Amino acid sequence: MKMSLAALWLLLAALTIAPTVAVAQTAAPEKKPAAKQPAPKPETRKQPTPEEAAKQREVFLARIKEKVDIRPDVPYADNDNPRQQVDIYLPKDAGAGEPLPVVLFIHGGGWSGGDRKSYLAPASQLAFGGKYAAISVGYRMSSEAKWPAQIHDCKAAVRWVRAHAKELNIDPTKIGATGGSAGGHLVTMLGLTAGNKELEGSLGKHTDQSSAVTCVINFCGPSDMAAPLMQGEAAKVDDPAVAGLVGGSLKEKADAVKQASPLTWVSKNAAPIMTVHGMKDARVNFNNATKLDEAMKQAGAVHYLVPVTEAGHGIPIGPDLAGRMQKFWDKYLRGQDAEIVVTEIQ
Repeated sequence: MKMSLAALWLLLAALTIAPTVAVAQTAAPEKKPAAKQPAPKPETRKQPTPEEAAKQREVFLARIKEKVDIRPDVPYADNDNPRQQVDIYLPKDAGAGEPLPVVLFIHGGGWSGGDRKSYLAPASQLAFGGKYAAISVGYRMSSEAKWPAQIHDCKAAVRWVRAHAKELNIDPTKIGATGGSAGGHLVTMLGLTAGNKELEGSLGKHTDQSSAVTCVINFCGPSDMAAPLMQGEAAKVDDPAVAGLVGGSLKEKADAVKQASPLTWVSKNAAPIMTVHGMKDARVNFNNATKLDEAMKQAGAVHYLVPVTEAGHGIPIGPDLAGRMQKFWDKYLRGQDAEIVVTEIQ
């Protein structure tokens, strides 16, 4: 059975995917209830049972595989650690034409949770269009290894992709990266630290390859790890995720905290970055986005800040935001002339 792109989007909406890239629809304005009539209760989407979710996933995979070659669980660090693997999504006809640009997806989860499998739907959808390849990247959790292990893993994955570009028919000069929260932090670090020996690491067989990426879309990633990420009482103590990442209090691990902060590495040589951040984010304060925006512009680097006025830490992707993201990828990965709009999204 052939599947249209519109039908794919409908199926995507039924799947549970990474919270910062969830598909959402704008609700129509509610009508004012008649006098003396109780206001209608807001409708909520019924969450699927585990059995229903498994069936949806099965149906999705069966249909997506008509056009997408999915290669899961591929090691990139020359070992059998399941966290140091990638899942590859290639258009079925990718080998027939010019090498494709690729987008790397890096998951969030406070550097202590999450999984690359959460990007099954958006990565598949991107490859389904036929103009991009997609690769979802795993990395070691902070319970297994402390910073800078996480960025070492991500850079090793980029080097692996570049080393296998010919085999995958991928353009090694067109590698984008996107992620949310902790993943947003890691892709931003990739965009800021190309060629940085301090953060490169020596994982894998391909240390002769560059770990640079071409461009980045960062969803609500922290940029200043030394400052409180939350507000109120939570701002009075060390952020547990950051403390877990660096392996101790922020004061004791001040050097590691500074090294892990994207603001430390901003320069005119940074890759173009689009930051999408909810203005009501209670987990990673919106000022992380404004700090990065100011620093990038002061350095003469390219940065697009897209505020989402009513969003918290999860960013719903409606048609407006999806269109801006597509133009960003098309501009920097396909060389198309595109204007990136940065006005607030309601």
